[in-house]
Amino acid sequence: MKAVVITKAGGPEVLQLQDVPAPEPAPGEILVRVRAAGVNRADLLQRMGRYPAPFGAPANIPGLEYAGEVAALGMGARAWKVGDRVMGLVPGGACAELVTTHEAVAMRMPPAWSFEQAAAVPEVFITAYDALLRQMLLRAGERVLIHAVGSGVGTAALQLATSIHARTFGTSRTAAKLERARQLGLEVAIDTSREDFVEVVRERTDGTGVDVVLDLVGGPVLAGNIQVLARAGRMIIVGLTGGRSAPIDLGAVLSKRLTIVGTVLRARTLNEKIAVTTAFVQDILPLLEAGMVQPILDRTYALSEVADAHRRLEDNATFGKLVLTV
Repeated sequence: MKAVVITKAGGPEVLQLQDVPAPEPAPGEILVRVRAAGVNRADLLQRMGRYPAPFGAPANIPGLEYAGEVAALGMGARAWKVGDRVMGLVPGGACAELVTTHEAVAMRMPPAWSFEQAAAVPEVFITAYDALLRQMLLRAGERVLIHAVGSGVGTAALQLATSIHARTFGTSRTAAKLERARQLGLEVAIDTSREDFVEVVRERTDGTGVDVVLDLVGGPVLAGNIQVLARAGRMIIVGLTGGRSAPIDLGAVLSKRLTIVGTVLRARTLNEKIAVTTAFVQDILPLLEAGMVQPILDRTYALSEVADAHRRLEDNATFGKLVLTV
């Protein structure tokens, strides 16, 4: 089969489309003929040698999400039949013509959707759903600050927060992205290229702050996050695009009784992944099918153009998701 191969650690130029052996589904797994695959920052980090694939996943084939058709069933797999259209998360290997996955973490594609739409959903929407609604327990009327609101996870989180009638604040360094985010329901847009998000949040909340922070940036915003959180506020750290370390005011954490959580999907156990997938199918897939929330597709590339897709994501030029067609 054809697959994107990381030939060595480095820039986008190290990605090559090569012929590699096709995977075989293990017991309980399905083999999927991939039609589209999402591109994520984890792929960039893996390419640079900074985020190795977990045990059992292909070490040199990136790709955490796919949409396609069931091509074969492993021993004992009964949840799907050959030809079913499915989408889902994998720990790696989705940037290829074929990928294997456990049958219980595959999700049905909405019938009217394209493969490109479906491939733009699993990583960002499951991440946002799990972080905001399952772990932070965001509720109607609460205020949530979403950093990097124009990113894939950011646009998904914004839509989910809006769908439950939370009050939304969002940051970006690009005015055009903030304008597009307003069209998705963003109430308070903060342009961090010229505004201090701490000052804006304080002004717009009369000094009380926000209840929840969804942090996709990391180090550079940690101190500000603690300042803008209300008493008993909650922060969940999902990404570290800006850096992985920063000083922390533990006195403020204690006095404000803050909750700070870190989260990642890729390293979870199979049972944990099954649980979050099952909950997502029940709670969020109906909203997607009804068009109440939707995947935001920035651009599609052919599998052979994967280096260009990586460059666009590295340049922070995207609003929403990049998808490779296979």
